[in-house]
Amino acid sequence: MSNVGIVIVSHSPLVAEGTADMVRQMVGDEVPLAWCGGNGHGGLGTNVEAIMGAIDKAWSEAGVAILVDLGGAETNSEMAVEMIGEPRSQKIIVCNAPIVEGAVMAATEASGGASLREVVATAHELSPS
Repeated sequence: MSNVGIVIVSHSPLVAEGTADMVRQMVGDEVPLAWCGGNGHGGLGTNVEAIMGAIDKAWSEAGVAILVDLGGAETNSEMAVEMIGEPRSQKIIVCNAPIVEGAVMAATEASGGASLREVVATAHELSPS
């Protein structure tokens, strides 16, 4: 059985890469993992094509949870999921939770074989009420 994949999308490539590094150090290679960030010109922002590439890299038949940092990352991630289309889009959930803590906890849950819904619920538990 394959584990749920994790994608980290941040406006800052340094934040995305650093978060992915933390996840990898915590769970090793047990979880498919990818990250993207920045606008492609060295500035802050997100890019739909880069998000689609990260989804492909972290793809798992168990699904993919995308963790985002701000509203624009969430919007672009949702656009990327729509562009990927069915049937794969049915196995991708955009998760608006604290990006660092959410990614680490989601990956930890995924490394134990949890379902996509369980992985996303774990990350969402960290969100302020």
